[in-house]
Amino acid sequence: MATYHCEFAWLGGDAASADVLLETDGERIAAVTPDAGPTVPAGTTHLAGLTLPGLANAHSHAFHRVLRGRTHGGTGSFWSWREQMYAVAGGLDPDGYRRLARAVYGEMARAGITVVGEFHYLHHQAGGAPYANPNAMGLALVDAAADVGLRLTLLDTCYLHGGIGVEPDATQERFGDGDALAWATRASALADGLAGHPRVRVGAAVHSVRAVDPTAMEVVAAWTDERGAPLHAHVSEQPAENEQCVEAYGVTPVELLAQRGLLGERFTAVHATHLADADVDRLGAASCWCCFCPTTERELADGIGPARALVDAGARLTLGSDSHAVIDVLEEARAVELNERLASNVRGSFGPAQLLAAATEHGCASLGWADGGRLAVGTLADFVTIGDDSVRTAGLAHDPLGVAVFAAGAADVRHVVVGGEVVVADGRHVRLDVEAELRQVLDESPA
Repeated sequence: MATYHCEFAWLGGDAASADVLLETDGERIAAVTPDAGPTVPAGTTHLAGLTLPGLANAHSHAFHRVLRGRTHGGTGSFWSWREQMYAVAGGLDPDGYRRLARAVYGEMARAGITVVGEFHYLHHQAGGAPYANPNAMGLALVDAAADVGLRLTLLDTCYLHGGIGVEPDATQERFGDGDALAWATRASALADGLAGHPRVRVGAAVHSVRAVDPTAMEVVAAWTDERGAPLHAHVSEQPAENEQCVEAYGVTPVELLAQRGLLGERFTAVHATHLADADVDRLGAASCWCCFCPTTERELADGIGPARALVDAGARLTLGSDSHAVIDVLEEARAVELNERLASNVRGSFGPAQLLAAATEHGCASLGWADGGRLAVGTLADFVTIGDDSVRTAGLAHDPLGVAVFAAGAADVRHVVVGGEVVVADGRHVRLDVEAELRQVLDESPA
């Protein structure tokens, strides 16, 4: 058991609570006592600032972190950036991927992230031949998360085509399994082998309507239905994707996914940037999650998604760092509101509490951790403290939630606990030198 005294803590609602005692017992929160006062039991750890449920990064491609600092200049679009990303993908093996992901997940932990959803499609060797263990690359990610102390939802991704009706190119061959049944066989072996793992969930993903044909989509959906697992897909990230889908199938990507049985409470539409009004209504009526990744969407000039319209229709927002142009869930959260202001000329479409829910409880639930993302008795003992000791957070006591969402960032994270275990203390990871590991793996990484 461990006891923490939080100067402020967010227990839900529109305001933070003061002088909160949190008691943990193993992986769970055993007691939550607001207004506990300044007198606390001996051995209590004091957490100055604002303590939040652990942040959830609902959409990650770990290997994209290599591209930070190498793709920002010049002109181009998502499609030209993708070619640079493919060059990185072509040079990784299981050992190198574990080392890279370990450093990237360490950066996430330092940013207050306690659970990550890894959208994983880098399955096989260059050329498409499986490794001796066909899930070697996925297991490298599992090991990396364990090294760092994070929870992981491994979203094993079906990726079969290089475009609608197009065979995979030389790089894309390592992403695919040949057909959907072969994907399901490999994904089942991965999920069965990790069943019961305390900090890993296995879900599935349809890469996109470009990479997975409608019949294969049904196989993936059936697999997740049988297992009650999360199901994610890139959806309408680019106008070209919509145009190609309408030309090939006569419907938008969202309508195609609906026809094939993918939409529902376990489904997450990643990006959902370029949606028709009817698409918004479909996602909302099915109570889907929609994962916005604003730092990547603006870095790639993708556009601004219809966040307010989706929520009004009944969808629920989550957040991801995607390509890791920045790893900072608080930045992703405020960008949802600030982008909405730019698009609508209206302030206050989303308040701090709504954005924090997207960053915590919603993200956890969309990744299969329904017992996470809240500071309540019986929930996972995952929490993060934003310090009040920086120029960004000075004055936090006047409006803890507002300062956390609209001013604080990853650099202000002081303490992180995952499953009752301290992962970050005084702003430093307790197991590894994150900066040193990042420098080493990035210097060695293919580009």
